[in-house]
Amino acid sequence: MNRAFNRKKDKAWMHTPEALSKHYIPYNAKFLGSTEVDQPKGTEVVKDAVRKLKFARHIKKSEGQKTPKVELQISIYGVKILEPKTKGIQHNCQLHRISFCADDKTDRRIFTFICKDSESNKHLCYVFDSEKCAEEITLTIGQAFDLAYRKFLESGGKDVETRKQIAGLQKRIQDLETENVELKNKVQHLENQLRIPQGATSPAGSTEPGPPPSMDTDVFDMVPFSPGSPPPSMPAHNGTRPPPVPSRPADTKRDLFGAEPFDPFSCGSGDFPPDIQSKLDEMQRQRWRGSKWD
Repeated sequence: MNRAFNRKKDKAWMHTPEALSKHYIPYNAKFLGSTEVDQPKGTEVVKDAVRKLKFARHIKKSEGQKTPKVELQISIYGVKILEPKTKGIQHNCQLHRISFCADDKTDRRIFTFICKDSESNKHLCYVFDSEKCAEEITLTIGQAFDLAYRKFLESGGKDVETRKQIAGLQKRIQDLETENVELKNKVQHLENQLRIPQGATSPAGSTEPGPPPSMDTDVFDMVPFSPGSPPPSMPAHNGTRPPPVPSRPADTKRDLFGAEPFDPFSCGSGDFPPDIQSKLDEMQRQRWRGSKWD
């Protein structure tokens, strides 16, 4: 394996400075993984890391797990490792933390770099598999180092501090985005729980809010009449039922409206004024006389 940064002076870089300083160079590769190493650089250090990760990947492959594909974005600010479809950042290796980069001359598919983790301060060796671009990726990282070093000399060291601040802000933004996604999922879960009251089930078995318990009513939302109990609007006085209605003789004839025929002669004397009552008495006497001579 060779250091990517110790290139020959007569070898030209592959990309324009603007492509790496203002944008980034993307590459696709398979990610074998990362492992902690004792030293920040060294050929034997990365060889041991490659052997370890290759063996672990062989076991996972025998279990049916495929080697994950990633996208590398290389610029003067570092090497980002992203998920190809979602573009989610898996690792953001800042350039000033990368201490070693190399490709394997015995296996031209493999390239590696060692980066110091910003949180644990441990040195991690990242190992990748690229069928055609292993050497080109290594050289691109070397060119990014060369451009970053030139900018460092031109700015008198201020540019490094600026990049550190930008990298810190990017890390903070990434953490906030992850936290935002988790909060959205929690809110959605709570909304789903509020929509489905506990214990309420529909006839089909699905949990849906049902109508509140109430009295049985008819089609007009009225409580049906029950002859055995007083009407709701007329409660019994002092807890007793009202007196029963006097029953009429069963042989009394009724008109077509269900009412008894009116008979002025069967009414009591106290039911009419005296002048009307006297006329009724006279009519009653004449009626009696007529029936007598018939």
